[in-house]
This record gives sequence, C-alpha cells and structure tokens, in this order.
Amino acid sequence: MFDYEAPKDLLENRNILVTGASDGIGKCCAKSFAQHGANLILLGSSQEKLEQLYDEIEAINPGKVTIQPIDFNSADENNYQELSESVAENFAQLDGLLLNAGVLGARVPIEFYPTETWKDTIQVNLHSAFMLTKALLPSLRLSEDARLLFISSSVGRKGRAHWGAYSVSKFAVEGLMQTLAEELEKTSAIRVNSLNPGATKTAMRQAAYPAENPDSQPTAESLMPVYLYLFSEAAQSIHGQAIDAKGFDPGNYLPLSK
Repeated sequence: MFDYEAPKDLLENRNILVTGASDGIGKCCAKSFAQHGANLILLGSSQEKLEQLYDEIEAINPGKVTIQPIDFNSADENNYQELSESVAENFAQLDGLLLNAGVLGARVPIEFYPTETWKDTIQVNLHSAFMLTKALLPSLRLSEDARLLFISSSVGRKGRAHWGAYSVSKFAVEGLMQTLAEELEKTSAIRVNSLNPGATKTAMRQAAYPAENPDSQPTAESLMPVYLYLFSEAAQSIHGQAIDAKGFDPGNYLPLSK
C-alpha cells in the first residue's frame, strides 16, 4: 500500500463533497477527510445512515459536516440545481468532488440482463456523475486548487464477462473523466482523475463475490493514504489520469503539459 503519513491539517478549510457517503469507502473517506480538517457535504441514499455518520463526525470534529440525502435513481435536474444553489450559498467555493456512489447491478450475461436493472445501474453510476459534475462545476471553478475524482473499476478498463451494466457504466465514467480533463486542463484549476480502488472489504465486494472470504481483501481504511494524497496540494500535477490504488506511486504520473 501507498506509504504516506498525511499531516493532520492536510485538508484544513478545504470544502469537499462526497457521494455514496453512507457506506463502505465513501463513509471511510468522509471520516478520514474530516479528521484531516476538511469541511464536508455528504450525499447518500439513506438518511438514517447519513445521520449516524453525522453524529460520529460531530463527536470528534464538530462543525465539519453537512448531510444531504438523495436518491440518484429518481433525482431530476431540479434536485441537482437545488443542490448546486445550496453549495453556492453555504460555501465560498468547492475544493473537491468525490464521485463515489455506485451500485453493482446484476451479475449475469448480457443476454439475460434485466432491462430495468440495466437502466437503474447506468442511472446511478453514470448519469448521476454527469449531472452532479455539471451542477457543481461553477463552485469548483471558484477554487484555486480543486479536485474532481471519479471512482472507477478494473472492469471499467477491461471488460469482463457477467459484469454487465456496472462494467459498461465504469467504461463510460472513464470517458467522461478524459473528456472533462481535456476541457478543464487550461481553463481552470480543477484537476480531474479516475481511481480504481481495487478489491476492498465492502458490502458491494461481498455481493459480487459471495463465496469469497471478506477478510482476504484490504480494508477501506488502508486506502485512505491514496485518497488523502489525491485531494491534497501535493497532487496538483496529476490530471487526466486513470489511477490504481494498488501500487500507487505519485512519481508514475507526469506533470501537466505546459
């Protein structure tokens, strides 16, 4: 794993929005970012889980977090616009956007893939990322050093049988990242990348591999040095990159072209 001892104030006063914050890696990121000084806007589908996370963070780092329940399956343009306006009203700028929310969908051959499950999976994994990015770019542009991180997967970089809409949605997310990175490289201070966390001990991983021993996989906590680094000032030269958490080395990524 990436050997990085993040300073306690690494993200001090940086405003970061995290989707999929109710569970798994997103929840772990929220807690870790708060511990390192960030002000957080946390989105998730479960109000109950968000409230529990709010209480956890408030007990240790009071005044660092706001929560916003949202169902990406049913959210429309008005919901995203309202979120954009709320962020703009409450924060001078947005310094980070972590697009972590995702659903697994069905694990069956394309021939037998349920159409509604396909639509729902693409909606949550791809369309919500597009809509959120579009809505929040104005706030990200106000930052002097912003990060936009799409969460991808190994099956979004090389197709694999029976991964269906999840795989296809992650391929599309990679394309969205590359397109946006080129558009923003010389017109903003927003650094755009994708990250494949790799196999991690989460509920989604267990659903995908029910016969696997969960304890055989790295924990979400073990990934936090990578996430923290990518949202820090040190990662300012990393842009337009498809990054793997496993074996991550900042030296492997060339600085921005001048």
